[in-house]
Amino acid sequence: MKKLKIPLFCMILSGLISGDLLSQNTAVIKIDTDRKIGVIDPNIYGSFLEIPRRGLYEPESKFADENGFRKDLIELIKELNVPVVRWPGGNFVSGYDWKDGIGPKDQRPAKLDLAWNRIENNHMGTDEYVKFCKLIGAENFVCINAGTGTLDDARYWVEYCNYAKGTYYSDLRIKYGNEEPYKVKYWALGNETDGPWQLGQKNKEDYVKFAMEAAKLMQLVDRNIKIVASGSSNYPLVTPKYDPNDGWIDWNDYVLDRMVGSIDYISIHRYATQALRGLQDQQSFANQMSLGCEIDKLIRVTRGLIEKAMEKSGSNRQVYVSFDEYSARGSSLLGSLMLAQHLNSFIRNADIVKMANLTFLTSLVGISADGHFRNTLFYPFYLYSNNCLGTSLDVYINCEKYSTELFKDIPYLDVSASLNESTKMVVLNVINKHETKDITTDIILQSGDYAGIAKVHEINGETINSTNTGTKEEVRILTKEIRYKGNTMRYTFPAHSLTQFEIPVK
Repeated sequence: MKKLKIPLFCMILSGLISGDLLSQNTAVIKIDTDRKIGVIDPNIYGSFLEIPRRGLYEPESKFADENGFRKDLIELIKELNVPVVRWPGGNFVSGYDWKDGIGPKDQRPAKLDLAWNRIENNHMGTDEYVKFCKLIGAENFVCINAGTGTLDDARYWVEYCNYAKGTYYSDLRIKYGNEEPYKVKYWALGNETDGPWQLGQKNKEDYVKFAMEAAKLMQLVDRNIKIVASGSSNYPLVTPKYDPNDGWIDWNDYVLDRMVGSIDYISIHRYATQALRGLQDQQSFANQMSLGCEIDKLIRVTRGLIEKAMEKSGSNRQVYVSFDEYSARGSSLLGSLMLAQHLNSFIRNADIVKMANLTFLTSLVGISADGHFRNTLFYPFYLYSNNCLGTSLDVYINCEKYSTELFKDIPYLDVSASLNESTKMVVLNVINKHETKDITTDIILQSGDYAGIAKVHEINGETINSTNTGTKEEVRILTKEIRYKGNTMRYTFPAHSLTQFEIPVK
């Protein structure tokens, strides 16, 4: 893990507890390194760009590099090891012609962006996006226009990016100063095409007709690309036009039944706070902390639909989940814990979730004209993307629970764990979802040999509204060291906190 300038404290555990003397009043977490769920794909720590909003592409800024990108943002994003960036959809892509965004910038046409009712100057197009990804060390993940776009638009975009030379569009790329093909690996077949808010919205039948042909043509240009089908984004309460008799499950089921064998992923887009619409107390801490259950549910149902479609088709081309739009929706400690809920869910479902992209990349840092800073989302993302790699572990939790209008029997401790065999490290992530109560917990390591010193990283603040700005930092990482013996330790997780353990194993 890269070193951040954070305080370091040492704590020596005394009174270590043997397994047969554990207090029944404490919570219990059991970790067994033999209970493996699946390999964690680093792509779950991806992010998402739409139109180049303030903070990223600002040629007029004193922090801009020769390409117009904010250097201060680039340096901070590098710390996060973001492995893949999805672009340009969002809603924007459903009216976007990629050919408007190539060539000399002074010759690119200004177009009316109907998705956001603004004028787009097209100064950040394909070439700039690829350049930006290289600067931060990320793979490219391009979303095609499946709204107003055509099949030719899709195949020619792949040709421009990935074909070596000798064709019109590959030679055009070379003409504009890019000799080597970009080798864009991931391609999404549109963005939220079932949504009534989308330009060129399609029903599931029309979408599949278009997407099947687009996938075919694009893979004929480059057979090595990975294809992401557009899963549903229109859930109950998102719009008044939602039809429960032909809803999100029906869309995903139809798409998978017909496209398994031609695709590698199906997307899930969900802004989890939408699930709280209609509740009297949407903003309560308890309701906000229940939303990991919503993420788990969507993944669980989609997993079943994938298994059904694959079994029905007989295809051996595995389909995974690309959770390629989600948001923590906040710049406070609450946002930190919301983000951690999502990442815990992705880790717990590591065998099926192989891609995730946070909305937006620029939300991971604080934006300031005087220089970007580490905001409250930066720190949890940093801990997960740098430390939570390897294999996901199936963890046992026994703790106090609570219920809301939406979900029942929610454990106050939200937990994920991973085993990194190359670094000989078990990483345990624990969110205490209780707003006021510390939770004392016995952490039992059930298999393997553990000895020495564990690092404990804690993210917290005085209140759930604690925040960071360019001049103050109320939410940060505090690191302790715990020396222990045997396979059991007792730890008290503070209220409204995220705690990550790095536990060495022999």
